[in-house]
Amino acid sequence: METPGEGPDDFPHIHHVKAIGQHDDLLGAVQAAIAVHVPDIPQQAFSVRASGGGKYSAVTCSVTVTNATQLQAIYAAVQEIEGVMLCL
Repeated sequence: METPGEGPDDFPHIHHVKAIGQHDDLLGAVQAAIAVHVPDIPQQAFSVRASGGGKYSAVTCSVTVTNATQLQAIYAAVQEIEGVMLCL
């Protein structure tokens, strides 16, 4: 099923995946989850930011996706990470 704005003509494109949560190594976990679906993704594609109180972390990954199935698989993998509370 295609969502609005994600038809076959909308790919490939750069997509920003953000994971927010509590995890000892959220960056490493997100990198591992995404690498399964996007091999050879560079370290520079990732950024990390801590919340104001330091309780949560947010990892953002800018990745080129080639189709909706790949994008859905990336989101599913990131959402499976223990401690991830929100995936945007």
